[in-house]
Amino acid sequence: MKIAICGLGTVGSGTFNVLARNGVDIAARAGMAIEVIRVASRRMNPACELDSTQFTTDIFAVTSDPEVEVVVELLGGTTIAKELILKAIENGKHVVTANKALIAEYGGEIFELAARKGVTVAFEAAVAGGVPVIKALREGLAANRINWLAGIINGTGNFILTEMRDKGRAFEDVLKEAQALGYAEADPTFDVEGIDAAHKLTILASVAFGIPLQFKRAYTEGISAIAPEDVQYAEEFGYRIKHLGIARRLEHGVELRVHPTLVPETQLIAKVDGVMNAVMVDGDAVGPTLYYGAGAGAEATASAVVADLVDIARASRQGVAVGVPSLGHNPEHLNDLKVVPVEEVVSAYYLRILVQDHPGVLANVAQILSEHSINIESIVQKESEQHDGLIPMIMLTHRVQEKNMNHALAVIEALPDVVGKVTRIRVESFS
Repeated sequence: MKIAICGLGTVGSGTFNVLARNGVDIAARAGMAIEVIRVASRRMNPACELDSTQFTTDIFAVTSDPEVEVVVELLGGTTIAKELILKAIENGKHVVTANKALIAEYGGEIFELAARKGVTVAFEAAVAGGVPVIKALREGLAANRINWLAGIINGTGNFILTEMRDKGRAFEDVLKEAQALGYAEADPTFDVEGIDAAHKLTILASVAFGIPLQFKRAYTEGISAIAPEDVQYAEEFGYRIKHLGIARRLEHGVELRVHPTLVPETQLIAKVDGVMNAVMVDGDAVGPTLYYGAGAGAEATASAVVADLVDIARASRQGVAVGVPSLGHNPEHLNDLKVVPVEEVVSAYYLRILVQDHPGVLANVAQILSEHSINIESIVQKESEQHDGLIPMIMLTHRVQEKNMNHALAVIEALPDVVGKVTRIRVESFS
């Protein structure tokens, strides 16, 4: 099978090198050799020895090359990459991509064209790097009705929260280190504000629940407002803060949300540290399962890219143009479950309220919560941490609808003895 790789950056070079190094084993699994006959990139990469492989700076040239059977898009972005993929499909070529933003935002259009042209668009590498979670959802768990999934699907955010917990460092300090180490971009917005995770969650939810891709309806909240004391207080309550993507099937719709989350420290996903990724999936037949591994990196992501190439080669060898449907469900069977607005989501909450050290403040706060049908599970006043007459009041609540919490906090923040905005973090337990 003859392929072209477009983009020779971190993942592109990793893919080229894995194919070169493991070519014999890959051919044995695929039933045929997978040969890179063209590479298209803005510049050469000294990490790759192209030898006789044809190099070009014209990425669109590969889409019209009659010898190329599969175009591997590893450019990133949603403009040139989209044009490249659509042209490749129009010309009857299969596509493999690691582009989560492109699939999350334009996957519907891309898959529709691919179905008309009888070609495959594969995207295992778009979520969780080398962790085969798409294949697990789409094929390994095909017998299950998926109830929920929750994932640490951005390594940058997980690295930052791990450092804040282990070393008591501030967010801004750890972010600078993450940038220096290459874990975070110069503009880290996509990572730390949850946009990258929302792209990935959109894809996971679509495969899990058989719904159309709906990135614009995903609720997204970042970690930049998390303070070291929140991490410390969470630990004291027996929790760890993780930046999670959560999708849950309800009777009346689907939750689709990315936000900081307190998770019981005893649960496996709470123990996933550093830049690692992990996705928990709960199926009605199998129960909870966990998929863990490297969520980024040259060869970890290349592992998923090459796995998609092997699948296409196997199907081709059997004379099948398209194997498993892109989203695991035949397009005509996608359902119309709506994405539930975050105001309707029910969860427990961690609250940190900075108050004046005056009598009756706690009673007033508790009364307001009660009036909004919010029950307190536990509460601590950190009098030993009093500063300038201000005391942090920390509490965990029972589960409550988000709109009730919004109304209650608006009243609490208006109290004369409450200073600034209340810090609130959702609390989830997965079992």
